[in-house]
Amino acid sequence: MAKPKAALIMGSDSDFEKLKGCVSKLKEFDIEIDVNVISAHRTPDKAAQFAKSAEQNGIEVIICAAGMAAHLAGVIAAHTVVPVIGIPIKSTLEGLDALLATVQMPPGIPVATVGLDNGTNAAILAAQILSLKYDYLKDALKAAKAKMADGVAAKDAKIKQAVAEM
Repeated sequence: MAKPKAALIMGSDSDFEKLKGCVSKLKEFDIEIDVNVISAHRTPDKAAQFAKSAEQNGIEVIICAAGMAAHLAGVIAAHTVVPVIGIPIKSTLEGLDALLATVQMPPGIPVATVGLDNGTNAAILAAQILSLKYDYLKDALKAAKAKMADGVAAKDAKIKQAVAEM
């Protein structure tokens, strides 16, 4: 079976620093990534064409990251039935403008939205969506959650020890 394929679209190359966690997490889950810089406002035709051809190009989930007006995820979602995940990028107004533009979509054009600058959660959500088709991702996600729980347990024990030594 072919590998799952996700697209990561950023509105500007300046967003890339905040998206490295997303790329790393997708690679950790062995998800093929098609990375692009496409602006909803400066290259609207390219955005529409990308979205319209995503399904035929094998893309199974699209992650869009944008700041300021942050219309990228909505524009992409308007032109495809492929699930779209939005990452609002903090820029002006502490990111509130990007968050609201990403999360407040009209009926019929859903965009799943993660927290500000949270590409890691976008990648995990993409893996969860893809796990409906690719069983190996279910095991990888379960292992990742177990590792997080083990990390919390270790921190709990460390704090308890520190308190006991006070």
